[in-house]
Amino acid sequence: MPTKRAILDQLTAKELRTAIDSHKLHVDDRRVRAQLVDALAGFRKVRLDEVLPELSRIRLKELCRGLGLDDSGRKKADIVARLVGSGAVSKGIRPEGRSAAARSATPRSAAGTASPETGTQSATTGHEAELWRMADALRGSMDAAEYKHVVLGLIFLKYISDAFEEMHARLEGEQDEGADPEDPDEYRADNIFWVPPEARWSHLKAQTRQPDIGRLVDDAMTAIERDNPALKDVLPKDYARPALDKQRLGQLVDMISNIRVGDADARSKDVLGRVYEYFLSQFASAEGKKGGEFYTPRCVVKLLVEMLEPWRGRVYDPCCGSSGMFVQSVEFIRAHATGNGNGGRARGDISVYGQESNYTTWRLARMNLAIRGIEGQIAHGDTFHNDRHPDLRADFILANPPFNVSDWGGERLTDDKRW
Repeated sequence: MPTKRAILDQLTAKELRTAIDSHKLHVDDRRVRAQLVDALAGFRKVRLDEVLPELSRIRLKELCRGLGLDDSGRKKADIVARLVGSGAVSKGIRPEGRSAAARSATPRSAAGTASPETGTQSATTGHEAELWRMADALRGSMDAAEYKHVVLGLIFLKYISDAFEEMHARLEGEQDEGADPEDPDEYRADNIFWVPPEARWSHLKAQTRQPDIGRLVDDAMTAIERDNPALKDVLPKDYARPALDKQRLGQLVDMISNIRVGDADARSKDVLGRVYEYFLSQFASAEGKKGGEFYTPRCVVKLLVEMLEPWRGRVYDPCCGSSGMFVQSVEFIRAHATGNGNGGRARGDISVYGQESNYTTWRLARMNLAIRGIEGQIAHGDTFHNDRHPDLRADFILANPPFNVSDWGGERLTDDKRW
């Protein structure tokens, strides 16, 4: 039976804050998730059988899966009872009789090979290089600095669509329980981006041979930003520009159509995260010196994170590029989740703050965090001359500063209080 803290650890920061407010508890910093969990876990009057019924049925099922419990059933009361300990059932045996072990043993096809069940290619961990070769072959004479936004924007859109379509199919099967597959709130309750009909990947895939495919992609990006405020001004919306070969764009959409990056299995393996990071590194290499503006090699980032050990608190990167420092910080905490000699400190949580002066790189940073479900306050602007976090008191500062920039206006900062 999962403990109270184990269940609280599965809740989102928003869900935790709601419980904090309903019990009128005091927390020093509501932005630090670990403090929210500690407050709720330590207060005896906080009862899970009162907190959990506030969640949607779909969200409760997701909690069951995350805790290794059976997620079957239509009544919220039964699911809540299972979570709090009444009739908890191991997820190893499900109603259809197929064990979790059997499911995990199902062969999955490698990237570039057809799956016997779906006929599509499956992007799995370790095949990033092959996917890169396929995408790079479609680049033609386009500059790498320009092409990266074309490719990464489409991959991001495919990720959103995969996650949406998987949940859409699940909701269609639960309509007799009151689920509505066309209700945006059903998706937002599970932290999944809502994708309006005109932005769905199936709609784009059916139009890849049309001369206006660029406009259709732009319309899809605009619609997603419109319905998901967290992505406002983040997605690229210049696929209709005349300089972009529409035949190659259609071929690129076709190629990405065969990559599964956003369903539950792909998310559990961080397929998109690995592909995204690999592509960033390859684009940085193709751009040469200028690539360093948005990408710091993983080995350097990992070294910095391992040295500072950001277990919990506020992590700040004043020149965050594509947000690699934040991604690695979260990976560091997950890698050390069992304590690993650190007294369990890795069970804490972090809040991330950053700033990036290059607008297109700032968009990459926002997308890089979004694909991993990392919430962060990433501002656009020159940190030296337009500090967007003037009141921040960071616990850790991780940065690979632009040491090769000579004209950074230091003479204007002699009286700056930060010095």
